[in-house]
Amino acid sequence: MIVPLTLLLMAIYMIMPGCSYTKENPDVTTDELFQHISYLASDSLKGRFPGTEEDRLAALYIADEFSKAGLQLMADGGLQVFEVITDLEKGAANYLRFGEIEAVLSEDFTPFPFTANKEISAGVVFAGYGFDIEADEVRWNDYENLDVTGKWVMVLRGSVEIDSTASVFHAYSNERDKAMLAGDKGASGILFVSGPNFDQEDRLIDLERREGKVSIPAIHISRKKADQILSVAGTSIERMENKLNDYREPSSFAVDVTVSAGAEVQPTTTDTYNIIAYLEGSNPDSTDKHIVIGAHYDHLGMGGMRSSSRKPDTTAVHNGADDNASGVAALIEIAEALALGPEKPENSYLFIAFGAEEMGLLGSKHYINNPILPLEDILVMINLDMVGRLRNQQLQVGGVGTARESEEIVTQLVPHDSLILGTTLEGFGASDHSSFYGKDIPVLFLTTGAHTDYHTPEDDIEHINLEGMVTIADYTSRVAQHIDRMDNLLTYQEAGPKVPFQGRRGGRITLGIMPDFTDNDDKNGMRVDFVTPGKPAYNGGMKKGDFIMAIEGQPVNGIYDYMYRLKSVNKGQIIVVTVKRDEQLLDLLVQL
Repeated sequence: MIVPLTLLLMAIYMIMPGCSYTKENPDVTTDELFQHISYLASDSLKGRFPGTEEDRLAALYIADEFSKAGLQLMADGGLQVFEVITDLEKGAANYLRFGEIEAVLSEDFTPFPFTANKEISAGVVFAGYGFDIEADEVRWNDYENLDVTGKWVMVLRGSVEIDSTASVFHAYSNERDKAMLAGDKGASGILFVSGPNFDQEDRLIDLERREGKVSIPAIHISRKKADQILSVAGTSIERMENKLNDYREPSSFAVDVTVSAGAEVQPTTTDTYNIIAYLEGSNPDSTDKHIVIGAHYDHLGMGGMRSSSRKPDTTAVHNGADDNASGVAALIEIAEALALGPEKPENSYLFIAFGAEEMGLLGSKHYINNPILPLEDILVMINLDMVGRLRNQQLQVGGVGTARESEEIVTQLVPHDSLILGTTLEGFGASDHSSFYGKDIPVLFLTTGAHTDYHTPEDDIEHINLEGMVTIADYTSRVAQHIDRMDNLLTYQEAGPKVPFQGRRGGRITLGIMPDFTDNDDKNGMRVDFVTPGKPAYNGGMKKGDFIMAIEGQPVNGIYDYMYRLKSVNKGQIIVVTVKRDEQLLDLLVQL
């Protein structure tokens, strides 16, 4: 849409320093929505990446807007502070030596992001591509008749069909999976090498992503250093890569060299925020009963390879006007309307702008674990995520199955002349309401849906439908007010998803759970956030809140381990899943 000059001038004026004021008009207006989005999605805020100065400025702006509406700021001036990991860096304990050779960090070797922080001195075994594949299409076992117990395993990156993503080998080529397999085989550490066919330039990997730590040190070494190790056996990386690719069969052997090495990767943490404001209810009998309305305010910063940008090769401001400056703008205006409107709420409200949603719902997870008010007193959580692109009057409302009354409420309140409602039952989804649903809280999730500008630098304010946002904000307020005035509480009910994972052997393998997607470096298993009735885990006796500790005796320490373990089982198989429940370990028989 074309933004009128008067609106532009108004927005510039209203965000200038010293222009603070107290709001009196409860109406949601396009002018105010434009003001909020024009600031939050401005180039000056550089994409609101968690932990940056611009992230802090966005948080302070939201807190100030809540304060202007007469809301009580909670926590520390409205800011609930929590830490996030924004980067990884190489620690002081990285070294690699063999014989008289001392390798140079970042030139000859580097740790993998998922490495265990350990030091190992052991012999070396060359194990080809590090495969153990037994599938209908191919059988390949680099570990057959090979004792790797207590040894360094040296493996090639990639596979014998590196140029084909359709290759049967592709599903087995993930480096973390190879490290997991080496650990399962008894190896003490793993050395990865890039053959000339994989990377002619032999570039060492960057610490560009977190994948959850494995149990053994994982190091990427240069071809030159690998060749020096293999020279004792009279061969080289290029020869072995060519041999494996030409003959299409394993060729593994021990090398009479002792490698002493340490690997250490440390997270870099910084502070980010949830911004929380409170509107007290007028009913003295309602105690702490309250409605939570939320929207995440963070985005992808400048994008780039380490982000979830859909244009990772482009380093530019990802303004996130729709995702999710639109949701925050609506949140601020809804808070203002409810606080300044003529009818005071019966119950209280919490308005929360969540931080670090794009990193894995971290802000809402932090709030759930550190609530300002008791979670059991939440009547409903309403989440606004990407509500700025209303097209053909179509609004999606998710989570209507999480309370018996929800679908009827959202349907009967919709203004049929301006909104066409599409509803889904499930309470889980890729936004902050999922964290609340995981605690048995009814949720509603409002969005106008995805578009081609999603997670790109093109998600800008000129594409925002301000009139549509007014309609959505007013509708959200009416839904919240209806729930607030109900004589009875919403009746929570489970409305969970089916969570399939693709198995290695081509079948769709699922336990029928929703796992906790948070990385877990504490080696305490993986929490189960939901168990779907009638599915394998449910039938095997698994319960929400269990921690999966092992599958078929192999440890599970987070979502990445869990996905890896599911790759090695088949549909119809009966497996043993070890769970921790109330500090007791239980072995469950689960038929897939």
